[in-house]
Amino acid sequence: MSAPHFTSDAQIAAIGTQVLARTLPKQEWTHAAHLAAAAWIISERKDLLPARDMPGIISAYNIASGVANTDTGGYHETITQASLRAVEAFLRAQPEGTALHAACNALLASPYGKKDWLLRHWSQTLLFSVAARRTWIEPDLAPLPFPA
Repeated sequence: MSAPHFTSDAQIAAIGTQVLARTLPKQEWTHAAHLAAAAWIISERKDLLPARDMPGIISAYNIASGVANTDTGGYHETITQASLRAVEAFLRAQPEGTALHAACNALLASPYGKKDWLLRHWSQTLLFSVAARRTWIEPDLAPLPFPA
């Protein structure tokens, strides 16, 4: 078993606040950091609506870190919205009182923490299409197991 990605809730909060402030170093914007930021926003930032606000948050962070949001790179709507659904469902399923960093570590160890989980629901061609990058596209292989 590998070491946990996160060791404290403060570490998760730091990632989330730095993404919001557009100050997280680009090399730290990893797959694990994406999921941690989403988990923190979902669980701690009740003033934000993740499905509505994450597109702007991620797009602005990308621009601030030198990543253009284009038809081939940067922000991806379908991946973001599907990932938010997965993170939210995973967090809801955790026992009450579970520390956020422990939930994030469990998420990363689960099938929904793997980078390729979306390919069980979308074909690669559809998922990586310009249309899926720009707007929500329903899965073409299997429905998501959690609601919108």
